[in-house]
Amino acid sequence: MTSQLPSTQPAVDWLIDGARSAPLAQEVLTELCERLTACGLPLWRVVVFVRTLHPEVVGRRFVWHPDTGTVITEGKFDLLDREVFRTSPMAHVSKTGVAVRRRLADPACPMDYPILRDLREEGVTDYVVSPLHFTNGEIHFASWATRQPGGFTDPEIAGIHSVIAPLARVAEIRAWYRVAGNLLATYVGKNAGERVLAGRIRRGDTESIHAAIWLSDMRGFTRLADSLPPQALVDLLNRYFDCQVPPILDDGGEVLKFMGDGLLAIFSIGDGADAAKVCAAALKAAHAARANVAALHQSDGVHFGLALHVGDVLYGNIGSGNRLDFTCIGPAVNLAARLEKLAGRLGRTIVASQEFAKQCGAGDLVPIGKFAVAGFAEEQTAFGLGDEGKETP
Repeated sequence: MTSQLPSTQPAVDWLIDGARSAPLAQEVLTELCERLTACGLPLWRVVVFVRTLHPEVVGRRFVWHPDTGTVITEGKFDLLDREVFRTSPMAHVSKTGVAVRRRLADPACPMDYPILRDLREEGVTDYVVSPLHFTNGEIHFASWATRQPGGFTDPEIAGIHSVIAPLARVAEIRAWYRVAGNLLATYVGKNAGERVLAGRIRRGDTESIHAAIWLSDMRGFTRLADSLPPQALVDLLNRYFDCQVPPILDDGGEVLKFMGDGLLAIFSIGDGADAAKVCAAALKAAHAARANVAALHQSDGVHFGLALHVGDVLYGNIGSGNRLDFTCIGPAVNLAARLEKLAGRLGRTIVASQEFAKQCGAGDLVPIGKFAVAGFAEEQTAFGLGDEGKETP
């Protein structure tokens, strides 16, 4: 089969130019497939899989179909160990860097991969898996399927081959930009990471923001660190932070820093935002975290203390030379730190400042007294949960 195919060079040139009309990764595959089908390529389904650096995801799978466009799914770390992947042509291509083609329309086609039977049942007549070679030596892949009677023609295979190298370059650039975002979001937080990627990287690049401040600490951590094996201590810390981080994120907060067993987070109150709603969200997250830690206490004997405050903080880059930290500082953070220590002395789980309680209005928080606080000239009125009396920290 050698019928002529309109040139795929316009699609190749578009990729070489960076696929700039498609700002999102899924749009790149959608527009590429639309350009190729417009050239006459009889594509039924195209899949691109690119591995990534992420603490929970091993890679992303882009599946294009003419009826649905491109759909993205994320693969967990066990994906590459599953039987369905290990016995697939994708695993072979990823390992060897050599393309695989199976002409399923041919009755004599070797059915040496389980997925081929499924594809044949779906009416696929030809199936190609192409390696995407990244410049760092990694091999990712793309697969191309057709239902055209007789499968792909030789010119059509040449058309697919012509886009592989430029597609790999675009995929690599987009993937590494995403990796940079993933790593920054993982280690400094989503909003802070976006600021860094946007160029806020110089020492002293800070801004004053209004925010609710969350500062928490595990009670008795020094004793636990002295009695538990190192890995058991790390596992316990991870379980403990799992009690807090999801509620913080779910209610609009951002975790800025883990400090041993301590956690610093903020709930930003932007221009025009309702401070009362933001503080209410922070308090809601605090209730959820308290319930989660209480459940963890049943198995691990863990207690924690949490301070909530609201005020202005300096948010940005602080450090020395080319070793910087994206964090927040200021008197408001200092007061939150003092209130967290006060919670420990009082045997309470959650202690809030008067300013925070004022924003929350009538509700869970009740005044528990005035206290001298180190570094502050005046005594500070502290608030606690009405359903919480003195507890053993």
